[in-house]
Amino acid sequence: MMLQKNEIYEAEITGMTQEGSGVARIDGMAVFVPMTAVGDKLRVRIVKVLKSYAFGIIDTLLEPADGRCEPDCPVFRQCGGCVYRHVSYAKELQYKAEQVQDAFTRIGRLDPEFEPILGAPEGDARPDGYRNKAQYPVAMQDGKLVCGFYARHSHRVIPFTACRLQPELFTRLLDALLPKLQKAGISAYDEKTHTGILRHIYLRQGAYSGETMLCFVVRKSIRRQVGGLLAEIQAAFPEVVSISENINTERTNVILGRTTTVLAGKPTISDTMCGGDVALSPESFYQVNTKQAERLYGIAKDYAQLSGGELLLDLYCGAGTIGLSMADRAGKIIGAEVIPEAVENAKQNAQHRGIENAEFHCGDAGEIAQMLKAQGIAPDVVVVDPPRKGCDEQTITAVAGMQPHRVVMISCNPATAARDAARFAELGYTAEKVRAVDLFPGTGHVECVVLMSRDKK
Repeated sequence: MMLQKNEIYEAEITGMTQEGSGVARIDGMAVFVPMTAVGDKLRVRIVKVLKSYAFGIIDTLLEPADGRCEPDCPVFRQCGGCVYRHVSYAKELQYKAEQVQDAFTRIGRLDPEFEPILGAPEGDARPDGYRNKAQYPVAMQDGKLVCGFYARHSHRVIPFTACRLQPELFTRLLDALLPKLQKAGISAYDEKTHTGILRHIYLRQGAYSGETMLCFVVRKSIRRQVGGLLAEIQAAFPEVVSISENINTERTNVILGRTTTVLAGKPTISDTMCGGDVALSPESFYQVNTKQAERLYGIAKDYAQLSGGELLLDLYCGAGTIGLSMADRAGKIIGAEVIPEAVENAKQNAQHRGIENAEFHCGDAGEIAQMLKAQGIAPDVVVVDPPRKGCDEQTITAVAGMQPHRVVMISCNPATAARDAARFAELGYTAEKVRAVDLFPGTGHVECVVLMSRDKK
């Protein structure tokens, strides 16, 4: 019998989705219920029914699961950022480890060794303030300029500056900045009408250096309106060493536009990653949890099994941090990245560290791999760190065609990682080991590192 919208059913949560919603089965149909935990017994109100599954919300929690706790954020139930603040950190890590294992066994139909998930170094406590980057959407609400984060599955801004995931400096800076911007007559962008000016406030901070970047993402330049504020901001917040504006004139959900102009200070901020200096522009890809990313890259370095003379190809290299972290064990590094500013950052980072055995190319990962293959370049090890959508077919076939001994994949999406590992398996690469790494405590995201070795036959 089909479930009915607005009807209430008793159920038990038996699983979790990749997005952090609990899964119950009611009359044979999967029902997804946010803010629940495996083992919860509850009454579920059905809010949407589709052909083969439905969505529900908690009506009454009858019997809480082990590991449930009171959320420590006042906007947890409205904001779409965190999904696990209602369970212990140990329970969150369990869910994430199971998510990675399920992806590789069910989606990829693979049987690698699953190493224990690497949680945050604080131990049992869920860490706060670990993010080095935040992009706050801006809105006008009740005549006031506000920023915060989007509500779940919407573009409605929940006004909140004291996010527990962000550094405390970000809160103080936003609270001081927003009234000044409103007084300067800067309006919030309205994506429905394509009017207004300020789209996002983008902040980035070096985890070790403390250097902070402030970037206004705008529909048109605000240089004239904020000119008098720049010195005031830098005087009140000496950590802010770079202020810029990024102009995005498109009707799009993509945050950054193509043009960034420095308004005050430096074009980049400096930080340290794996013991080496890095320069970061607004466009640079850089893991948002620096100290946990160093541990992630340590796993990738171990999986690469470099002995000192190998050629390492680093695809989707961003600012070069992964490849450069392995430079002391490689004969030569070739990096490829599609974002020109990130490639320049990678070159600067190599120069600052005195690394002379690295070169970087700007272009699509698959096209660069094809070009290198055509030139007869045969890397011993390939590292890929693709976006959430995973590697494209051109990249996978080009990499496999080079016949490296090992491919190390770092992925922020276990489902696409499993899919890509299965495709590599078809081309002669066995997924040997997988390790989940929690770079995003509190949220539904989890990274994993995969070691694939070329079949000896």
